[in-house]
Amino acid sequence: MVLVDVVKYFEETRNPFPLNYLAKGVSKMNTIIAALNPRATEEVIRGILRAAKNSRAIVIMELALSEMSISGGYTGYTPQNFADRIKSAAEKEKWFAYALHADHLTVKKGTDEEIENVKKEIAARINAGFTGYAVDTSFLFNRDEKSVQGQLNSIIQKGLILFDFIKEKMGNRPYGLEGEVGEIGITEFTTVEEALHYVKTLSENNVNLDYLAIANGSTHGVNLDTEGNVIPQLGINVQRTLEIVLALKECGIGTKIAQHGITGTPVEVIASTFPHGIVAKGNIGTHWQRLVYSVLEEYEPTLYKKIRYWVLETYGESDVDKHKTFAKHSKLAWKQFFNEVESISENSKDTIIKKAEEEMNKFIDALKMKDTATACYKYITQNNLEKTY
Repeated sequence: MVLVDVVKYFEETRNPFPLNYLAKGVSKMNTIIAALNPRATEEVIRGILRAAKNSRAIVIMELALSEMSISGGYTGYTPQNFADRIKSAAEKEKWFAYALHADHLTVKKGTDEEIENVKKEIAARINAGFTGYAVDTSFLFNRDEKSVQGQLNSIIQKGLILFDFIKEKMGNRPYGLEGEVGEIGITEFTTVEEALHYVKTLSENNVNLDYLAIANGSTHGVNLDTEGNVIPQLGINVQRTLEIVLALKECGIGTKIAQHGITGTPVEVIASTFPHGIVAKGNIGTHWQRLVYSVLEEYEPTLYKKIRYWVLETYGESDVDKHKTFAKHSKLAWKQFFNEVESISENSKDTIIKKAEEEMNKFIDALKMKDTATACYKYITQNNLEKTY
């Protein structure tokens, strides 16, 4: 009966699912919830949601501040545009089991002006109905300080300003939180002491994180060889990740890990080596962009060549391999060619949906996401939370 009820519930048009309800709903499952960055087309979102529905899975849809902003970011999306696009895809697929997450609300300098600008961006996301917020002040790590407290002081203090602003603006509406203590992509791994100090200090200030992003060897995007093939990312430090979550658990803190930069990691490695349930959120972004480009290359060759030429002419350097240049900068083409990509043939669009569904099915299996929407439905119904969002 629950399976019938959960499908019926999430088929009906409704607001994005609160990220904290999602985190609590699947907390007893050994699963990693896919946090998907579908910056390319609505068809990618439709394929993802179609696969999720067939497995009664819940997903997280997200974009970072650099990609999506009041002025459009590098994708052209505003928070409202993005929220509307996800809703449009959900209506077509009749599957509203998704949280809407503001990824990487990044502060790089910590000036008053920058903080005020990020507040404006947060307010725009709140108005658009986002249900999760990732505050990223990790760039403010002070390497001149010797103590962990000194190194993390600006990260925590500037972060608290934004966490408190979110709390004030969200009021009684439910929402989830992610914090970042280690800058993604750096070579130094986040230590257990750093993670504990960050999460515990936030908790002492009434900020309880659902997810923690750490520096554990992952990178955003993909690395390619000179033939344009993806070099598998195998450097994620699983042992350090485990140590951090277990140390938090010993302190009575249930915060789990948000693993950034999964695109380059083979799905079989995710399935076999990732600590499911310890890593509880897995960010997958560039993968979907590459999927769309592969379809354009085959089915819309004229447009693909036009996009590739623009990227290489605009960002190419004589001493950098063209495959690597395109891999790094092709994300900047979506805004430039938005209308042309929107106008591709129905056959091309259907192909994107089909391929996105196929790829999402692989992730659902590898991340062990089947029936995660069922678990979330049970959580809200057992706690009488259906009418709170």
